[in-house]
Amino acid sequence: MARNRHHPPTPRRTERDRARRAYGQNFLIDPGAVARVVRAARPGPGDLLVEVGAGKGVLTEALAPRCRELISYEIDRHLIPRLRERLARYPRVRVVHQDFLDAAPPREPFALVGNVPYARTAEIVAWALRAAPQLTSATLLTQAEYARKRTGDYGRWSLLTVRSWPEVEWRLCGRVARAAFRPVPAVDGAILRLTRRPRPLLTDPAARSAYADLVELGFTGLGGSLHASLRRICPARALDRAFRTAGLERDVVVAYVTPEQWLVLAQELTEVVARRGSAVSKELMVRVKSRVDSSNL
Repeated sequence: MARNRHHPPTPRRTERDRARRAYGQNFLIDPGAVARVVRAARPGPGDLLVEVGAGKGVLTEALAPRCRELISYEIDRHLIPRLRERLARYPRVRVVHQDFLDAAPPREPFALVGNVPYARTAEIVAWALRAAPQLTSATLLTQAEYARKRTGDYGRWSLLTVRSWPEVEWRLCGRVARAAFRPVPAVDGAILRLTRRPRPLLTDPAARSAYADLVELGFTGLGGSLHASLRRICPARALDRAFRTAGLERDVVVAYVTPEQWLVLAQELTEVVARRGSAVSKELMVRVKSRVDSSNL
């Protein structure tokens, strides 16, 4: 006869446990990692900082003495009382109980800092890119894979990075081991810094428009190579010359083209794109936009 096996009851999840899972919370606990984020953010005594996801206030407390004012957003109501108690001695810190993504950017120059929930990284980065021209920089502790992908650390470049490169510099500022968080996530983190350029790399409207058109078309993958994609609006001779100037082979895949090489292509092909842009049919442009792979964004 089989014995009855008694298993201990599964612990019931508390409301606090459910909130932690819902918000994707992995709190930063390592002082060394906190110091690295602060160094990467480079706050100054006259700066206005905005923090996304204050959590338990570890990063907030490190930033507070180094800026003029700090606005810290936290969505989890369970954390608010202790967070405000911890930060009460910093009059320049304002804790806001609100979903950061629903907040409007300040109307004056500010820098964004935060240990962000991995699942919401793309939304937070999109918010930062829309915050121009007030946003000066964004220093975000993200999933390592995301930061590496956006900064070309894999040797490949994404559409979002290339498209915004004339206005925004993307830089990887080092990895943070998963052991620096509680609960411990499944993957390591990394410090991603976006810096808005004081002066865009392309100031001429025609050159900026050509750059945008080339990048959008190039990332569709139509034709199997960047050369084949751009050939739809550029004559072969002009395109070959531009590729030689940028140091590109004809069969290069779009992901391996650096932002600097894209700038060369735009410089070489601005007049061509301006002349022939009207020749691109509306139907083609619709297909161009529909074929952009969301994984490249």
